[in-house]
Amino acid sequence: MLTIYIYAMGTLADWEIGNVMAELHSKRFFKKTAPDVTIKMVSHSTAPIQTMGGLTIIPDCLVEEIIADQQSLLILPGSDTWSNPEHFPILEKAREFLSLNLPVAAICGATVALANVGLLNDRPHTSNGPGFLEMVCPTYIGQNFYVDEPAVTDKSLITASSTGALLWTKQIIQQLDVFAPETLTHWYNYFSTGDSAHYFALAQSLSSED
Repeated sequence: MLTIYIYAMGTLADWEIGNVMAELHSKRFFKKTAPDVTIKMVSHSTAPIQTMGGLTIIPDCLVEEIIADQQSLLILPGSDTWSNPEHFPILEKAREFLSLNLPVAAICGATVALANVGLLNDRPHTSNGPGFLEMVCPTYIGQNFYVDEPAVTDKSLITASSTGALLWTKQIIQQLDVFAPETLTHWYNYFSTGDSAHYFALAQSLSSED
């Protein structure tokens, strides 16, 4: 079973994780051979979290309960509160994941948090535009590894800008290998263009597995 840990924090940018949560929870486009997936909302405390959109999240577990193994993936959403000290433990957990070549997916403000602890200094990554990390992270020295794309995958690290959530979701799903490649291509093409031809191709890719 794959365990997806999503870090929950005050002012969490809930729309950034909407696609990935919906697809991993519903499993509606999973290939037949996909492993089972469970999603756990993790936080620094058990107190309810209010997202930027006003939703309330009750954490399932604490940071110290995260199991870092080959069946785990850590998702770090954007938020306005990443600079708060209570989030340091999850950044250390991200460091542990990356040191073990376990996947970490960070978007928007979470890329700032990773940059602040030096995790983007020596691997390809993206954020909210060229020059952004230099502006908000005085210790950031990863300019030579910055890629000006909405989302970037480098081995176990998946980063995205605030506008790259759909491509980020595609790269997370690809990392987890729970969609057939053809299905994933049609899924992304449909939701990124709105062209109904891609929806019918998506449906066909599922029926071809029968």
